Amino acid sequence: MNEKNKKILWSEIIKAGDFLKDKLPNHSNHPKGRNPYAHVALEIKNKFKKSYKEISDDQIKDIRNYIEFIKKNPS
Repeated sequence: MNEKNKKILWSEIIKAGDFLKDKLPNHSNHPKGRNPYAHVALEIKNKFKKSYKEISDDQIKDIRNYIEFIKKNPS
């Protein structure tokens, strides 16, 4: 992915993390609370089988749509 798109996606991840702060359900593996920024990045990696930096530029719209899905469906 080119640098411009990496920055765009990182910005979207930060915004989604800000939105999800204190909205993720509690989990026994995270007794001090969950990191919403890591959660968004990990969900992207799980869905696309690559980190957001490694995904091709032509999938940026798909990733942005998935970030919106994550915001609407915190888990």
